[in-house]
Amino acid sequence: MLKSEIIQDAKRRMQPFPCEGFLHGEGNERARVLFVGEAPGRTEIVTGKPFSGQSEKSFEAYLQLIGLSREDIYVTSTVRSRPYKTDSKSINKPVQERGNRTPTKREIAAHAVLLDETIASIQPEIIVTLGRIALERLASSQFKVSVQHGKPFCTKLRSYGSEGTYTRKNWSIVFPTYHPSAIFYRPAIKESILADMKELKQLLTIL
Repeated sequence: MLKSEIIQDAKRRMQPFPCEGFLHGEGNERARVLFVGEAPGRTEIVTGKPFSGQSEKSFEAYLQLIGLSREDIYVTSTVRSRPYKTDSKSINKPVQERGNRTPTKREIAAHAVLLDETIASIQPEIIVTLGRIALERLASSQFKVSVQHGKPFCTKLRSYGSEGTYTRKNWSIVFPTYHPSAIFYRPAIKESILADMKELKQLLTIL
């Protein structure tokens, strides 16, 4: 779907940063629904499959609740490489053994064109942002997942320009919800996620 030169250029821009590997998006390239996560973890880099690590069961539960399969949707991430930790406890470990971390703004910018091109190619009816990073990348840092989850809204998406800044271009429906891994750290949000998926399923029936 993405041109090889675009991918290679994005990989080149990521080289200065402590990130490893590269994970392609996966699924139906004509999907009505696009799921956007944060970044791959260690397992995803090895398997080459989005959400194949600790959060796999949670993500599959999301799909089951809305009555879709991976073949029905497309899934990708804000950053395609795995950001790994560089703190004093991690620095002496092999890269493959270091923990995951949240991508920085510069790392997000390095791969921004990949997400923009994916959205332009698929033209989904709904973009489901999984967690804070995807929501801020496409909508705004003013939105908080804890407040906005399960509440779809229409917005002009943030797109990364050649001059190195974000501009707002095409309109899209964004549906924010929690990242599938969030439930491991915050079990109390389970009911909120169930309600979000119920709302998403209802939204799909009226579009």
